[in-house]
Amino acid sequence: MDKLIFIVDDEQAISKLLSYWAKDKWKYQVETFANAEDALKNLSKKPDVVLLDIMLPGMDGIETLKRIKQFDENIPVIMLSAQGSIEVAVEALRYGAYDYFTKPIDQQKLELAIKNSIKNFDLTRELQNLKENVKKEYSFDSIISSDGKMQDVFKLVTKVLHNDITVLIYGESGTGKELIARAIHYNGQRKDKPFVVVNCASIPRELLESELFGHEKGSFTGAHARKLGKFEIAKGGTIFLDEVGELEMLLQAKLLRVIQQKEFERVGGTELIKTDVRIISATNRDLKKAVENKEFREDLYYRLNSFPISIPPLRHRKSDILILSEHFIQKFSAKLQKNTKGFSKRALKLIYEYNWPGNVREIENTIERCLIITDKDIIDVEDLPAHLRTGESSTGIEYTGPLFSDETVIPFEKLKEEAIRHALNITNGNIVEAAKRLQLGRATIYRLMDKYKIENRSTE
Repeated sequence: MDKLIFIVDDEQAISKLLSYWAKDKWKYQVETFANAEDALKNLSKKPDVVLLDIMLPGMDGIETLKRIKQFDENIPVIMLSAQGSIEVAVEALRYGAYDYFTKPIDQQKLELAIKNSIKNFDLTRELQNLKENVKKEYSFDSIISSDGKMQDVFKLVTKVLHNDITVLIYGESGTGKELIARAIHYNGQRKDKPFVVVNCASIPRELLESELFGHEKGSFTGAHARKLGKFEIAKGGTIFLDEVGELEMLLQAKLLRVIQQKEFERVGGTELIKTDVRIISATNRDLKKAVENKEFREDLYYRLNSFPISIPPLRHRKSDILILSEHFIQKFSAKLQKNTKGFSKRALKLIYEYNWPGNVREIENTIERCLIITDKDIIDVEDLPAHLRTGESSTGIEYTGPLFSDETVIPFEKLKEEAIRHALNITNGNIVEAAKRLQLGRATIYRLMDKYKIENRSTE
């Protein structure tokens, strides 16, 4: 086992015994120190646990414990003492000691304490690494753009990092609204708290209230136990309401109450639950027009729209198309273990001239598909999807029409499938809009999409 233990004890007999147990019996790496000063000088070696005697010459164990915690508060320190004093033990634990043993030391209990402390330390480091990776992934440097319009967006984002103002992000499907929301959260003052996403368009209407606010046991058929809603789960953090424009009026009223009074009730409950969350919303709709059409509450609109941020579509920042294409080439070349170096001039011209209605998500999916298909080190025109070669738009929902010819009779079931595909295609993947145009309920659309195995990759 390659874990490193520091043993800090001036009693040679004790130090040798502990070293024998740890090194020869438990198979750890061991370094021994007769005083605190030498141990502190070697902390850069990053021990996995420190066995620290309280009575040391010079700097005592409690002061040494404080210094170790200043260096790295997560290093587990197990205190050793011949005194057996409750006051000393309490003081050691108060300053962050993992455990406390009196001499003579119980070998089995010490071994278990070391194992558990190292396990906890490993979990803590893993969590820290995960947090660092998440922060790096959602830093502004990870959002690929050289366009001036996007630089203006970044400037706006920096203004809202360290306050709780309600942000509403506008943008077409695939422009990266959730990425901007995550950047705000993971670079702001709530970065160590949860970031919870709710897609208001993808959750059936009858379930959305419970999803947001939770429900009590027995509040409706199937409610077999109490369920916490997203507002409770996001406590202290950020809730991201994607496609917020699709909320129906009843839920709009409940959301307004949460924003104004910072409280709500679970479905079927009477208890007032306080909430402390930051609300970031996103929409691809014109909410001002929705207010004029009486489809969205005016008071809620002004609450959500306190700080609007608009993300321009990819067709309005053409320089980013080439940068993103190169970025996704590198990303998927590594992922698929290929040596694809770039595009032919003809392929690059078609990519640049295409309008990309699905924006960044569409270009990412397209480049990945190209790398899967090609066996060459350069992506050429024949590797591109047909709609890029012909200049036609695509949302990633395949629509094969026209359906009819003089000789063909199409089964009615096939007509329904193609109608769903076509509606999703022309509405750019907006399920609510597709349902309106088809004069169907949203739940029916979801059921038919599941039945016909239609994957709506354009929905954020």
